[in-house]
Amino acid sequence: MPSERTLPAGCATRPVLRFERGRYVESEDRLAEEVPVAMHFDGAPFAVMMTTPADLEDFARGFALTEGRIGTVLDIVDIEVREVLEGVVVDIRTGMHIEHSPSSINTPAPRELPGRSGCGICGSRELEDVVRHPLPVAAGLTIGADAIERALETLRSRQPINAYTGSVHAAAWALPDGSIVTVREDVGRHNALDKLIGAMLLEGTDPRDGFAVLTSRASYEMVTKAATAGITIVVAISAPTALAVHLAADCGVTLVGFARPGRFNVYTRPERIG
Repeated sequence: MPSERTLPAGCATRPVLRFERGRYVESEDRLAEEVPVAMHFDGAPFAVMMTTPADLEDFARGFALTEGRIGTVLDIVDIEVREVLEGVVVDIRTGMHIEHSPSSINTPAPRELPGRSGCGICGSRELEDVVRHPLPVAAGLTIGADAIERALETLRSRQPINAYTGSVHAAAWALPDGSIVTVREDVGRHNALDKLIGAMLLEGTDPRDGFAVLTSRASYEMVTKAATAGITIVVAISAPTALAVHLAADCGVTLVGFARPGRFNVYTRPERIG
């Protein structure tokens, strides 16, 4: 078994007692890491998320955008990631007071409660903080059914943490032909998507020039994050919720669910799937 030094970031080994063929065997198991990550903006606490400690700068960028704390990645001056005894603190420095933020009108108040793994709205205090309405996305492109199938077939081999642990979600960015170019993983599906969005922001990826693939269900919050980032096509391997479909229709997002090689359901804006 690989040592922790050779495991991907976000993995750890722990002793385990296995019951096999009628007897117990001492062994080690490879597990996904999960730590509390305190998100600060300009030194002020905002939320605590249970997160896999990998690609945290990407997480910071994506989280800042999808939470309405920045308008573009250029609003971020610096990101400081520091380990503390209790977990990790990520301080996103914008160099501006929130009242001057380009998205200040709709900026949510700091959350009062820590979030569970991948909880997109935990700690929100008011209904208005939960039910958000992103602007409609751009027209975007059209992709073929074969592109979705190609992305699904490739994704499993692009998930190093899941290959070792079998316990994390992934969010991937695919080109129009289905080639996967970026993958991010996390114990929380919302976190994985925020990490992907953050990586896209850093790389200057145009969200109209491809599609997102999620190894999870498509909840309202997942569609909210995708639409906020300008992603026009979202493909999920599991089901969407009714509210997610409603939001996708309102925002002009093409939402695909139950995606498997050779079959999938298109819930909204089917004209983008050729």
